[in-house]
This record gives sequence, C-alpha cells and structure tokens, in this order.
Amino acid sequence: MRKITNEELGRPTAEEFAAMDKMPVAVVLDNIRSLQNVGAFFRTGDAFAVERIELCGITATPPNRDIHKTALGAETTVPWRYHASASECVAELRRAGYALHAVEQVEGAVSLDAFRAEPGRRYALVFGNEVAGVDQAVVDLCDGAIEIPQAGTKHSINVSVAAGVVLWHFFSRLRPER
Repeated sequence: MRKITNEELGRPTAEEFAAMDKMPVAVVLDNIRSLQNVGAFFRTGDAFAVERIELCGITATPPNRDIHKTALGAETTVPWRYHASASECVAELRRAGYALHAVEQVEGAVSLDAFRAEPGRRYALVFGNEVAGVDQAVVDLCDGAIEIPQAGTKHSINVSVAAGVVLWHFFSRLRPER
C-alpha cells in the first residue's frame, strides 16, 4: 500500500473551489470560545464544501493566527460572515428559507442516525459554546434539534469533532457534484 500524494488527490484550487457547487448547508457558530475549534470548523467546512460559516457573538473571526494554525488556509476558501448574535443570524437564515437545526441535547431532539437530510432543501446547523452549548433563545428559534448518539461516560464530545460527525452525515446524503 502506497500513500497517495497531494497532487494525486486531485483537489480543486481555491478558485475552482469558489466556483463549484456547495453542499446546501450553512454552519452557525454560537459563541465558540476556542480559536482552534473555529479553525477546525473552517477546515471541516472546506472538506465537506459547506456554503458558508456564520460566526456569532464571541466567536473569533479571521484573519487570526490561532484560527489559521488549525484551518491551514481554509479560512480563506470557506465564505464566512460575522453576526453580533446567533439569534439575529438564525432569524436571517429563516427568512432566506433555511431549515434550522440546533446540534444539541434537548427534549425532542432527533438522533443523528435517524435524521434524513432532504435533497433540494437548505439547512443551517447551529453549534454552541464549548461549555454552555447552543443558547436556549437560539434553540427556541430552530425548527428542530439533532443529537449525536453516544455510549461513553461523558455527556458530550468536542464541538469541532461534533461538526465533523454531523457534517459527514449531511455530506453523505447531499454531496455536491464535482
């Protein structure tokens, strides 16, 4: 078995990536405090070709050395916008026709393995603060919630790891054509 070189992977250039179809998913970051987590969201967002990332509240914005350390340049390929609050962002996405889902442990949450993303629909996925999760006022504005099933002793996983799990689930069903 031989490792494949970066050239053999056939990844698009930044210009080709900007022009290609994206997965119909916007990622909303509600008060993410870790710059490394923000960078990881950008890198994962690039890998799964999300439409954009919405940075809200205390969530740091590029350019930032610590975000870049984890994003490795994806902060320049994934479109992003800043909002003073996640509530205003979610309200704007609702007006734009997105189905809004908090990735959170709440009453009535759908287990990720049971959630079926529908082709032709646009989604906004809200990920919350590393300690407090998605703010309750933002949860109240969402159409529903998605929970990642877990079997261990901890009640949650790292928010950027959760993004990888959830975005892969959506990508496996809504993968854009290349």
